[in-house]
Amino acid sequence: MDTLESELTCPICLELFEDPLLLPCAHSLCFNCAHRILVSHCPSFDESSKPFSAFQCPSCRYVITLDQQGLDGLKRNVTLQNIIDRFQKASLSGPNSPTETRRCNPPPVDDDRVMSSPSEAVQCQFCEQDPPQEAVKTCVTCEVSYCQECLRATHPNKKPFTGHRLTEPVPDSRLRGLACPEHGEEKVNMYCVTDDQLICSLCKLVGHHREHQVAALGERFDKLKQMLDSNLSNLMKRNSELENLMAKLIQTCQHVEHNAALQENKLTEECDTLINIVQQRRQIISTKIKEGKVVRLRKLAQQIASCKQFVERSSSLIAQADQVLKETDHARFLQTAKSVSERVSMATASSQILIPEINLNDAFDGFALDFSREKKMLEALDYLTATVSRWQTVCLMTPSSRPSAVTQNEGPHRDETPEKHIYCSPFCSCEEL
Repeated sequence: MDTLESELTCPICLELFEDPLLLPCAHSLCFNCAHRILVSHCPSFDESSKPFSAFQCPSCRYVITLDQQGLDGLKRNVTLQNIIDRFQKASLSGPNSPTETRRCNPPPVDDDRVMSSPSEAVQCQFCEQDPPQEAVKTCVTCEVSYCQECLRATHPNKKPFTGHRLTEPVPDSRLRGLACPEHGEEKVNMYCVTDDQLICSLCKLVGHHREHQVAALGERFDKLKQMLDSNLSNLMKRNSELENLMAKLIQTCQHVEHNAALQENKLTEECDTLINIVQQRRQIISTKIKEGKVVRLRKLAQQIASCKQFVERSSSLIAQADQVLKETDHARFLQTAKSVSERVSMATASSQILIPEINLNDAFDGFALDFSREKKMLEALDYLTATVSRWQTVCLMTPSSRPSAVTQNEGPHRDETPEKHIYCSPFCSCEEL
């Protein structure tokens, strides 16, 4: 019976033929459907004037030319109409008939587009009560929802209502199909693959899509849904990967913060150690300077005492010699002058010996300070950014210098681990062992 019903269905309205016309190509078409095709294909068509017109058969594309009588010139397919009448009567014979089954359990309409949400309450659109009763069925053919009482009143179990399709209550906003943008009264029921857009039957028959490749909505729905589902799965997978990566990045940021704090503490400790060493060396060198000053001042004090003693002795000798020179008596002068002259000569000789021993140099030649090399080393202290991975790095210094840093690393290199950098001076010779 299902196969017979499909044979009795109009290719345009997808309903049982109503007042079918027999076309010259032997196919059939509802009178109203043929009239709609003719009006859409020939805008100047006038039922009263009935000019010569032509249209294509929707089944075989055969061009049907009409005479002055128009559609009235085509024969009615009486045999097909009789078969439809008998089919409709047979469908009323029991509850398991195809029509009754279709009325009670209709197939999904427009690819589940009109399936209502369980939480949505649909009210009867035919009730005169206020508020209306809750709908129990929706007639897809009438595009109206009915309560049980209104359904019995408006859809008796006889022609033509036996051909109406009933479904579970559907909201009105989802019941009415999408209208064709070119043919406003028609609903889209197929998909143009060439132009990638929804079209109606008239677009395919007489519109600019008649030579285009078309596909059923269900077929296109399944294909596009599968593609969207695949793309969505890929996007969700990428999103999950990015979320995991973001979590790792956040964790890495925390590690960087922690390791940087450790390095700050390490830097403070190392600088404090250097400062302590400098302070200790300063104290030691300062002590040596003070000791050298004491030794030098003691020696100078001894020399001052020697000079003072010599000056005191020589002053008395000078006074005595001056008195001798004042003597006018030759005999007395000769008597004392010789001994005084010898004493003056000896004192002069003694002063000649004392003067070279006196050192008037005030410089500390033995305490030369030159920290220029150390200053450059301190100014050049910085991270060595070279990768230290699975190698032992040792700073080899000259015998007179001190190593700035020695580090050993056996683990893999990680950028977020500041400990893998070492402090070193540019004056050292770093080698990898």
